[in-house]
Amino acid sequence: MKTVLGLGLVGLLLAGAGLVFAMRGLRGGGEAGNAYVTSVVDEDPVASDAVSTDDAATGKPQHPRHRAAAPNSPAGEAWLTRFELIERSGRTVRSEDLKGQPYVVGFFFTLCPSICLNQNAKVKELQDKFRGEAVRLLSISCDPEVDRPEVLREYAERFDADEEQWLFLTGEMDYISRVAAEMYFLAAHRRFHAEKFVLVDAQGNNVGFYNWSDPLQFNQLIRDIEKLLAGEPVERAAGLPAPPT
Repeated sequence: MKTVLGLGLVGLLLAGAGLVFAMRGLRGGGEAGNAYVTSVVDEDPVASDAVSTDDAATGKPQHPRHRAAAPNSPAGEAWLTRFELIERSGRTVRSEDLKGQPYVVGFFFTLCPSICLNQNAKVKELQDKFRGEAVRLLSISCDPEVDRPEVLREYAERFDADEEQWLFLTGEMDYISRVAAEMYFLAAHRRFHAEKFVLVDAQGNNVGFYNWSDPLQFNQLIRDIEKLLAGEPVERAAGLPAPPT
């Protein structure tokens, strides 16, 4: 009888200990064995790599996206109608500087192992066809933390890119995303971009979108560039929103 009671008491003690450990696990919400489970936060890739500056008043670091834009800076616009970006040469290129000639714009990044190489091969086709003519080609990086001007210079050499006709541009990622969305109505985020070209006329108006991997659309792009160079009107793509004035 004593043995049975003893075994029963041991069983109760073991069950109580198990209950205690279970309750501790529920309350802790973070321990699983020897590993500590923490909440997963979507880390901002720009914030993790970008260099911050100190706020003069508080001394606290500020990320570029939190800095107030200069009053006359394009970044200060509620909706971008112009841009300033850094070319591979190190000089600042403004969208106003491009007026007077049509241009083709697309987004890419140098670490892209396949799609961007094919895309820029199509840009080179445009350069070869229109070399020396009054049309510019813009390739804007969507991985600016990596694609600094010196990296872009080396990358451009792979395509024999003309320094005046084919421009490779970089800047801050948040700003580049705004340029893509608000000026060219394309998606561009860190190492992600739409696989399209946009044709812009000499007045700075978007006139068409073209999927560069579609031979019909790419050939249409060539015809539309030829029309603009000849001073002929190009029918504006259906549904293309006009930028605010």
